[in-house]
Amino acid sequence: MYINELGTTHGETSPYTSPKKDLGRDEFLTLLITQLKNQNPLSPMESSDFTAQLAQFSSLEQLFGMNETLANIQDALRSQESGNVLDYIGKMVKTYDNTVFIKDGNMDSNVFTLEDGAEVTIFIYNTEGAELRRIYAGWKEAGEHDLSWDGRDNSGNQVGNGVYFFEVDAVGEDGFIVPYNAYLTGEVTGVTYQNSIPYLMIGNKLVALENIIEITKNNS
Repeated sequence: MYINELGTTHGETSPYTSPKKDLGRDEFLTLLITQLKNQNPLSPMESSDFTAQLAQFSSLEQLFGMNETLANIQDALRSQESGNVLDYIGKMVKTYDNTVFIKDGNMDSNVFTLEDGAEVTIFIYNTEGAELRRIYAGWKEAGEHDLSWDGRDNSGNQVGNGVYFFEVDAVGEDGFIVPYNAYLTGEVTGVTYQNSIPYLMIGNKLVALENIIEITKNNS
């Protein structure tokens, strides 16, 4: 038994394995040409072997061609998708969202829908989850209703510019909670990408396309 240059015992398998590298088109062609140059003239490569290697090279070429075609298709789809997304800019969209934007005392258009008639109380929270305002809205019928908030807290102070959230406490005549949905309506001012996914910009809010439920022209 002896130790070879890699420090492994003869007859044993070294735990080290050199990383494999995929054989590309240029490497395959270079290898084939080198093989032809260095073949034994007295024992040239069999024509069947040469034909088989050419067939492999042809298959490799086709695979590279397919990859390039697929890449072109993906680029075309991304371009088309970007174009469609840019069409949202300047339009009014309605999306599932309970975010409220306040700027200079004014808020975006927020609505909520009730599945049934209910006694409604609206709660406004800051981004830390602290209650800022509690609004008793009274009895509301089933359907869509505007969120009415003057941008003031429970002490009557005007809140600063920023992002807030609202929740609806809706109780039906039978004393049970009535389900509701919250929506944000606003103008799309831009488009941004995060992890190659497009998002619409409504104020400081990023809205996913799958959350859009209505699109209308901005008539202002």
